[in-house]
Amino acid sequence: MFPKDQQSVAFIHLGCEKNLVDTEHMMGLLQKGGFEVSENPDDASLVVVNTCSFIEQAREESVRVLVKLAEQNKEIIIAGCLAQHFKADLLDSIPEAKAIIGTGDYQNILEVLQRVKTGERVNNVSEIPLFVGNENLPRYRKPGQTVAYLKISEGCDYNCAFCIIPKLRGRQRSRSVESIVAEAKQLAKAGFKELILISQITTNYGIDVYGRPYLAELLNALGKVDIPWIRVHYAYPTGLTSEVIRSFKEVPNLLPYLDLPLQHSHPDVLKAMNRPWQIDLNTSLLDRIRGELPEAIFRTSLIVGFPGETEAQFDHLVSFVQDQEFDHVGVFTFSAEEGTKAATLSEKIPYHIAQARKDKIISIQQPISQRKNQALIGQFVDVLIESIDPETGEFLGRCSRFAPEVDGIVRIKFELKFKELILGKILPVLITSSYLYDLFGEIFDSQKIIRSIKNKNF
Repeated sequence: MFPKDQQSVAFIHLGCEKNLVDTEHMMGLLQKGGFEVSENPDDASLVVVNTCSFIEQAREESVRVLVKLAEQNKEIIIAGCLAQHFKADLLDSIPEAKAIIGTGDYQNILEVLQRVKTGERVNNVSEIPLFVGNENLPRYRKPGQTVAYLKISEGCDYNCAFCIIPKLRGRQRSRSVESIVAEAKQLAKAGFKELILISQITTNYGIDVYGRPYLAELLNALGKVDIPWIRVHYAYPTGLTSEVIRSFKEVPNLLPYLDLPLQHSHPDVLKAMNRPWQIDLNTSLLDRIRGELPEAIFRTSLIVGFPGETEAQFDHLVSFVQDQEFDHVGVFTFSAEEGTKAATLSEKIPYHIAQARKDKIISIQQPISQRKNQALIGQFVDVLIESIDPETGEFLGRCSRFAPEVDGIVRIKFELKFKELILGKILPVLITSSYLYDLFGEIFDSQKIIRSIKNKNF
């Protein structure tokens, strides 16, 4: 064991939910190994930074955090995608870095830290990431946390022209249904109310293990887990088979929320993106889903300014967004990533044009989102109560149409003295007004609800 003053380690998480899960596993491993872990870098002289390297802006943010820690004389362990991306070069360029840990090596954090404590500088980055965590790997859980991300696979077998993820995360490695269900039961027992299934391509889950997409079978199995909400992220259109749609209709705790990273609508742009399987599929697929699952909530992500994107092709995307009326849209300007096919393409779109296109898509989507929120006024919706706004005293939560971080929130008026009973519960809320992205509501008959909670009926 190390001296007490060397037993505290702080963590900083950057990037996506997949990175967050890895961070929670590292924290859990160190906690099990006798360390005190914190999310505040002021609490420790050694800080583990789980970095992102997906696009240039993410790398710049990671570097800014590392430089700031170095200026504070912190010892640094660099984990995640930046370490996987640059390997030994990263260790050479940042003297304050005591170790680097790759995306397929985070399970070794305790051993790496032990070696660092002896004065060794450690390079623990596998050339090809192969590891994927499971239910047996310790995982840190923040007190009061109600939502957990459940990683069902790691890596990606696609080679989209703009994406560096296969280089950073390796090829797809799916967990077994049994392993995922076991972890879901652990999280349910720990008090989580919502599980969000994540991977790089969730609808491709199981191909490498079962020889075919196996998402429907997984969803059916998770439907038997005693947890109120299950949400699916990163559902690529080709995997939304009739069996998967049937699961969305029949599995009682599966939210009808579809996160579809379509990226674009024009066939020529999709072909240039190396997504030919998506051509002529978007509209027909969305129409079919709406016919079978009319209550579905649709989120998509789009890229504008891809090399060679013409005004006509962008206008096609504009019409697509107007016609489809998605509930939520995320828009990104193209980022040329070294090592991807798109980075070598000519006909680069100037940044100011790409940014103007992004702004236009957002301006089109905003009134659509606002109108969909307004349609809920006067209705009761179930809301997961997550926190309290310290300035207004309002409860903050989410209904099924809002995913954490990326969508809106529900602001709720309620009697503050009952906060300890209300937090973490899913309660019916009357929507009284709406804003661009958020909803406002009230809880009625509060005494009846409090009695029900005390009697464990909620």
